[in-house]
Amino acid sequence: MEKVCFSETSEQQQQATFWYSPETGVYYSKHPSVRLPTESVLDVVSFLFSHQHNGVSALVDSSSGYSISYSELFPLVKSVACGLHHMGISQGDVVLLLLPNSIYFPVLFLAVLYLGAIVTPMNPLSSLSEIKKQASDCNVRFAFTLYENVGKLKVLGTPVIAVPQNPATDSNQVRFSAFYKLLSGNFDLVRKPVIRQQDTAAILYSSGTTGASKGVVLTHRNFIAAIELFVRFEASQYEYLSSENVYLAVLPMFHIYGLSLFALGLLSLGTSIVVMKKFDASEMLKAIDRYRITHFPTVPPILVALTRGAKGVCGNSLKSLKQVSSGAAPSSRKIIEDFVEAFPDVDLIQGYGMTESTAVGTRGFNTPTIHKYLSIGLLAPNVQAKVIDWVNGSVVPPGSTGELWLRGPGTMKEYLNNPEATMSTIDNEGWLRTGDIAYFDEDGYLYIVDRLKEIIKYKGFQIAPADLESVLIAHPEILDVAVTGVMDKKLGEIPVAFVVRSDGSSLTEAAVIDYLAQQVAPYKKVRRVVFTQSIPKSAAGKILRRELKNSLAASRL
Repeated sequence: MEKVCFSETSEQQQQATFWYSPETGVYYSKHPSVRLPTESVLDVVSFLFSHQHNGVSALVDSSSGYSISYSELFPLVKSVACGLHHMGISQGDVVLLLLPNSIYFPVLFLAVLYLGAIVTPMNPLSSLSEIKKQASDCNVRFAFTLYENVGKLKVLGTPVIAVPQNPATDSNQVRFSAFYKLLSGNFDLVRKPVIRQQDTAAILYSSGTTGASKGVVLTHRNFIAAIELFVRFEASQYEYLSSENVYLAVLPMFHIYGLSLFALGLLSLGTSIVVMKKFDASEMLKAIDRYRITHFPTVPPILVALTRGAKGVCGNSLKSLKQVSSGAAPSSRKIIEDFVEAFPDVDLIQGYGMTESTAVGTRGFNTPTIHKYLSIGLLAPNVQAKVIDWVNGSVVPPGSTGELWLRGPGTMKEYLNNPEATMSTIDNEGWLRTGDIAYFDEDGYLYIVDRLKEIIKYKGFQIAPADLESVLIAHPEILDVAVTGVMDKKLGEIPVAFVVRSDGSSLTEAAVIDYLAQQVAPYKKVRRVVFTQSIPKSAAGKILRRELKNSLAASRL
């Protein structure tokens, strides 16, 4: 019989949960397993709206107060779905959502999935070349975007509808008439196709463990798992009613973190979601008080802004907050300590998930006697893990660091049209290599200490060095280039370009930064350029980014 170890913490002993096997090296969730639906014919939209709750306001625009009620939400989803079907969108077609946060984002997302079509979301600040690459890769058939981006998509020959940013005032503008026609309900009802859990629901782009961005293929089953194991299970851990909670949605819905929360999971609970179009520190503080926000999912830079904002308020301001959760990138000890000092009565947790795991991974959970703020929490229900020594490939026990591997129902189907990358990321037993270096403590709490993968996380966004290098190397005065991330006290991690200039070149740092900025989204810009004689590489030609980071660190001594 397999031996198991478990925590000696008295609270956890009472759960009688075995969480680590020394024989197999597998870590198990300390939470009870959650039953997921097993029927093959089931789509995430039907699953989402099958849950009963007493929610009133579903989505609220933070700037105007304009809202969509829960009684209106599903009829709007079906109306848009019928309109899209009338326009020729059918099962398997790919629809691009090139949009910032909006109360209409979840409506459009769910409407496309209702048809059995596929959503590919994208940052609306993306450059034309980035849009063209993703649209071509996915074979996009139709798009929704802001009015100012319509021209970009028409250049690509993609049919497009402009989505209003100000729902309270834009309904009478001719340029949004096609959008409001979709909401009107003036289309014949469409017969819903047979949609299976294994069918593709969305394609999100991620850098994975290394290399250029790849299309992460997520299924209806993956999103059902995200609803149950990420959002609904966490809500079940607390005594307060979910329908009385008010979340502030600043995290972008085109990112898996915001998408799983605000366009899916929370809508199954009856929770009110106050949507900010873009982050603004002053507006964030006003929205928390105006709408009595109880829960605020963030990333570290926003956590810092919230902490700083607390110093300038008084009285009952910001007192509605019950919980703040941080994810997408690790928070430093200093960030956490400053927050806890500023908000001693707010439950602070961290979580972990990947695009490739549909945001399912871990969530923090504090008790009256356990406050492990630096941890990314316990494994979610139904999720297993291994920690692998990255030198010899052996499994390691609690307290030892190694590469984190995950296995669970949130694991992606594949990388789009990239079987080699899929095979290098998911093994034949279903283990997802995360590229992150981590360890479990004696209580089963997980900690991220570093990462093997090369991607840069700037304010919670992923930046693939290879993407920036492919643009920079095209400059006529650049012979060789490498991009890596370095830590910045204010911004977290920033991209730095190491550039080898051609002979006789007088290329400046400003010129390199400007050249790249014209071709990529603003968050992808390099923030510093270092001119060097050569780029350190392995015998196989792989850039040795750690040497680049070390050289920067040494130059600061």
